[in-house]
Amino acid sequence: MTDTDRAYADDRAHVFHSWSAQAALKPAVITAAEGSSFTDDAGNSYLDFSSQLVYLNMGHGHPRIVAAIQEQAAKLCTVAPTFANDARSEAARLITELAPDGLNHVFFTNGGAEANEHAVRMARLTTGRHKVLATYRSYHGATNGAIALTGDPRRWASEPAIPGVVHFFGPYAYRSAFHAGDETTEGERALRHLAEVITLEGPQTIAAIVLETVVGTNGILVPPDGYLAGVRELCDRHGIMLIFDEVMSGFGRCGEWFAFDRWRVAPDLITFAKGVNSGYVPLGGVVVGDRVYETFAARAYPGGLTYSGHPLACAAAVATIGAMRDEGIIERVRELGEKVVGPRLAELADRHPSVGEVRGLGLFWAIELVRDPGSREMLVPYNAAGADAAPMAEIVTACKAGGVWPFTHFNRVHVVPPLVISTDDLLRGIDVIDDALDIADRLVSTDG
Repeated sequence: MTDTDRAYADDRAHVFHSWSAQAALKPAVITAAEGSSFTDDAGNSYLDFSSQLVYLNMGHGHPRIVAAIQEQAAKLCTVAPTFANDARSEAARLITELAPDGLNHVFFTNGGAEANEHAVRMARLTTGRHKVLATYRSYHGATNGAIALTGDPRRWASEPAIPGVVHFFGPYAYRSAFHAGDETTEGERALRHLAEVITLEGPQTIAAIVLETVVGTNGILVPPDGYLAGVRELCDRHGIMLIFDEVMSGFGRCGEWFAFDRWRVAPDLITFAKGVNSGYVPLGGVVVGDRVYETFAARAYPGGLTYSGHPLACAAAVATIGAMRDEGIIERVRELGEKVVGPRLAELADRHPSVGEVRGLGLFWAIELVRDPGSREMLVPYNAAGADAAPMAEIVTACKAGGVWPFTHFNRVHVVPPLVISTDDLLRGIDVIDDALDIADRLVSTDG
């Protein structure tokens, strides 16, 4: 039995996979990866258009990050969070330097779900209130509190979950819940809706509003100009804390250090993970504003994690931030979004009747597929599975046959490659998706 045969056999015999029916799985065995590509045990190479789970911002095997982990392991492999160490301290300093004024401390976690859990706990304890508002089209993690915040169907199986979470509609002009005809009107009506929800729930009961600054898995929904500022004003008016979930959208993905930088709106708490060190070693955290910090200046914060601020993970974060600065990643990603991806996807949308809309920023884009451009009927039903999801499965198969590993969710194909991808590879990957969309075009209604 070869090493890869053994890896597959042991996986099937002993690994319990997330979000999966275990008996149906046939996972690829990955044997190598470099830059924007990875290779399976059969020798097939794929452009990683998923960035794994949208975290591999600096690509596979970045030498600077790998070296930082090796050097830290040789120096100090681990130390409890009760101590100080240079890797953790420097990572915290660098992250807070990227944050707005008044957000000067970092509580480190092992990932995004834990970050959101702790941000909510901090907001509740700081305000003395218990309710938290989050949008229906959102994903905030799979732990008990984070899945309660989540608005998409992954929440359902975990209900009843923690009390006090109330969902509302965020802006989504293409499928407006407010019958808006344009982005500006959508933003205005979404704010009026949120204001009404706050009134009906009782503003004095609401600790926080949690938003993915740019909604990720649930559609890469870019907020209309003015929306985030409007949410900030509502929070200020009612003493509600504003939490921006930047787990997926932060650290260059949208062409900014934090996506909210584009709109110059500062939250009270920032949650992060994924791109902070490209997932080389698990790391997340909460950037803590002064209001929360002062709450716990003289009283203990009732929360912690055994591996909080793990030195290997923090060393990787320090190297990642340094490499992003030295390689001009933020500016490059912004330019790629504006001059390469945006125009290429717009051209693709013009030619494919199955493309209802393309939207995004930087290297964070969605292609929304429909059966009927007039009615905007989704190519596959909401939360489709099995036979109902077959058209999207066909598209995924076609992309893989073309050497691209895609990221899809419901009726969308997302364009989320590593931020270090070459322009040629970026265009080649979009070309493969372009060809695969012929499958969707065959299902478009020609009635009327």
